[in-house]
Amino acid sequence: MTASTVDTAPAVVEPVRYWTRQRKVGVGLAAVGLLAAVLFGALASGRQAEFTLAETISGSAAGINGRVGAIVFGAIAALAGAAMLVTARRWFAWLLGLGIVAALVSFLCWQLSQAPDNLNTIPLGSVARSSVTLALPLILGALAGVLCERSAVINVAIEGQFLMGAFAAAMFATLAGSVWVGILAAGVGGLIIGLLLAVLAIRFLVDQVVLGVVLNVFALGLTGFLYEQLMAQDQSKYNQPSFVPEWDIPLLSKIPLLGPALFKGNIFLYGAIVLVILIHVGLFYTRWGLRTRAVGEHPAAADTLGVKVLALRYRNVLVGGVVAGFGGAYFTLLSTTNFNKNMTSGLGFVALAALIFGRWSPIGATLAALFFGFCSALAFSLGSINSPIPSQFLNMLPYIATIVAVAGLVGRVRAPAADGTPYIKG
Repeated sequence: MTASTVDTAPAVVEPVRYWTRQRKVGVGLAAVGLLAAVLFGALASGRQAEFTLAETISGSAAGINGRVGAIVFGAIAALAGAAMLVTARRWFAWLLGLGIVAALVSFLCWQLSQAPDNLNTIPLGSVARSSVTLALPLILGALAGVLCERSAVINVAIEGQFLMGAFAAAMFATLAGSVWVGILAAGVGGLIIGLLLAVLAIRFLVDQVVLGVVLNVFALGLTGFLYEQLMAQDQSKYNQPSFVPEWDIPLLSKIPLLGPALFKGNIFLYGAIVLVILIHVGLFYTRWGLRTRAVGEHPAAADTLGVKVLALRYRNVLVGGVVAGFGGAYFTLLSTTNFNKNMTSGLGFVALAALIFGRWSPIGATLAALFFGFCSALAFSLGSINSPIPSQFLNMLPYIATIVAVAGLVGRVRAPAADGTPYIKG
């Protein structure tokens, strides 16, 4: 039999699905845009909706007729969604961002046009700064999650690390009369939960999701007990820390919109920026990062190449605990001046959602945390202009955004292949 007589079966080509994730999101965004144009346009009045880049409503502001703005920006969001049906995939992120911003501006045009005369201006500089400030603990918690889960250890205990860090920061900053001692103590508090997570998950192979929940309950009970026994008995001695100082970077802090948000801050802001850069560079451009990602994807293969899998997991989980503990200090040294039981209010789980939304990447997790921080800042801003939307719903907004973002916008995401799987050296 010659080669020319051999029958060759035709290659099977997998059919290309029309309804890709991009097109589904595009349809959803187009529907949101149309709804915004019709609903917000109908609800808005013809009064001016004004925006300023400053931190206050004083100074020059750009204004637009509320009804016109609601309709025009809603239409822009709808067009961005429609464009996703026909454009290349590389434009997906840009069109999605444009559509979300346009829908948001349409909503704000409605809200501002209905506000009283002296409240129909929104200071975008203040919203930007509040967004960054409110996102800081989420960024630090998500970075702790990146360090753990890139090493294949699921960290559901971020909430507990926050609580331990917040408690330790308040108590030791008060006892020592120094916020810096409080910050160091906060790192140790997070380290304690990180150590329990590492030993029980890596050494004793406890189910990591269940373990995380148990550690959260442990931290909640321990801090609550110590609060009742110490802080509630003598607040002035144990629970009156000072605020961390604020430093402005000359010239950069004067930049409109971004200056106050990024260059007029404190140790938590600058520390978060430094940590994001260090962890991103370390994870993707150093030998440590290569080994960490290898341990998270295929620990057996990494072991055969000489990587000490368990030791690397221990180190990364402990460092993650310190980072999350540092984030916990935010609650008592920046946002308030004392510790209260369960004061983190589930933000550790929001940080975990930011980690998933950001696809286990330091930069992605940071952007997701900023998105959630913006939702919180927007809720505060709407409350200040006497929004007709009930305050209870506004307080729910960050959590609703968390659910929508993780369930709808992320699409299919893949955690590190070995995430949550104990490694038993053969």
